[in-house]
Amino acid sequence: MFDTDTSNFEANEFFLNEFNTNYSVSCSIIGKPVGAVILLKQRAIPAEGVVIMEWGMANRMAQLIQSDGHTLFLPVDHGYFQGPTRKLEEPGKTIKPLLPYADALFITRGVLRSTVDPARTRPVILRVSGGTSVVGKDLANEGITTSIEEAIRLNVSAVGISVFVGTDYEKESLLNLSKLVNEGERYGIPVMAVTAVGKELEKRDARYLALASRIAAELGARVVKTYWCEDFEKVATGCPVPVVIAGGPRVDTELEVFEFVYDGMQRGAIGVNLGRNIWQNEYPVPMIKALRAIIHKKATPQQAQEIYDTGKKK
Repeated sequence: MFDTDTSNFEANEFFLNEFNTNYSVSCSIIGKPVGAVILLKQRAIPAEGVVIMEWGMANRMAQLIQSDGHTLFLPVDHGYFQGPTRKLEEPGKTIKPLLPYADALFITRGVLRSTVDPARTRPVILRVSGGTSVVGKDLANEGITTSIEEAIRLNVSAVGISVFVGTDYEKESLLNLSKLVNEGERYGIPVMAVTAVGKELEKRDARYLALASRIAAELGARVVKTYWCEDFEKVATGCPVPVVIAGGPRVDTELEVFEFVYDGMQRGAIGVNLGRNIWQNEYPVPMIKALRAIIHKKATPQQAQEIYDTGKKK
């Protein structure tokens, strides 16, 4: 019915007009279009609110973001700049019991290859930036460490890169993001931008995080990972792509973690990308189960606490 040869655009015009008028369907996440899964190779302008996304890109996004529009990413990439992090000294042992409860794993290629069973895994977001360490001069001076061809070989669902807005290396990190987006879009691989703050934790306020998140989206990131903060809705509403929470303030109790995650979800986040709050907890499996209940079952912080407390007793 529909001629996919873009050279015959006039023959397709009626169909496209009909599609734009009558068949505008998209998969939305908190009002943010993930994309209509439509196999078209034309230069049409989609109906308002609809993002035409190639099948491969849409499929990978659907692997990451579940049918309820929410997600729980488990990051275990900390060693790329911290070395053997507490409770992540042997990453395979840390990952294995948590993997069934994660929607995706944020990980480096080295740890992926050496510790994760390819027959028993979850969708992978591959960390592709690095080149600095906690003992170096400036964490912001990252580069791209992993090629898009390597990401394809590893069959990943997305790639992730940090951006350091407001640092001496702002331009370099944003151009790294842009280059990665160019390569990812060519092969249908989404890019997750991480709004890193290095050692300057005071930058975790709504004004800064909204700025950094919006810039990342403007440069083509399909998902943005950023920190929870007061007035988080200013961050989420100002970012036209899905936002996941990377973490929040230093807290002393599990309930405080549940509270900032719940607050972020209510204010526009689609999920979390939490690592240390899970695997450094004394009871990591009950912790991830409780967080999953907030994200996918709309549990309150108090209900999540009950899930956590019950899990501790088993």
